Amino acid sequence: MKFMVQTLAAAGELQRDVQRELTYDGLRAAEAKGSKGGRRPAVAAAKTDTVRTAYLEGRSIAALARDHHVSRAAIRTAVADLLPDHTAIEEDAPALELPVTLDMPGKVVGYLRAADLEPAERAALDQGATVRRGQGYTLRVTAVPAVHRQLLARCQPLDGGQGVPAVPAQRKARREYENRVSTLTPTGP
Repeated sequence: MKFMVQTLAAAGELQRDVQRELTYDGLRAAEAKGSKGGRRPAVAAAKTDTVRTAYLEGRSIAALARDHHVSRAAIRTAVADLLPDHTAIEEDAPALELPVTLDMPGKVVGYLRAADLEPAERAALDQGATVRRGQGYTLRVTAVPAVHRQLLARCQPLDGGQGVPAVPAQRKARREYENRVSTLTPTGP
């Protein structure tokens, strides 16, 4: 058994070495052709005013990117506040929460599907993607952190109490989901 493990480890190491060499060969070949790898540069601070002025004069983002040897995304970043769909964010306005995808254990999903939920919570569950896990499953739910927190609060009875006996598997599943929700940044005062 030990010999088999050593043989597999040696084969894996050989594969990594071959892959590394092939990668370096490809990089050297690209360099010989004049290509250079890596992230494309951003617009230099000294050129930002020039780019913004040219954009206001009607030059396209693609043309500016070609002229300055940067990506179109770099040009969009430099002229972001000049773009038509840009809206100023008030300083006192609360920050918008972006949707987050978390895996919800199947035992929690089963409990929540039978519960009385708000429309946003129901929609998050209905739009989730089922992922098979051995004999069970998880539901990959994409929602803003506030909805995840609401769903977690709704499955609190799974821990027992309130006249409902605790089922160990459901309690474990709820705590697993609670651990995932607790990684989200808290909001509020």
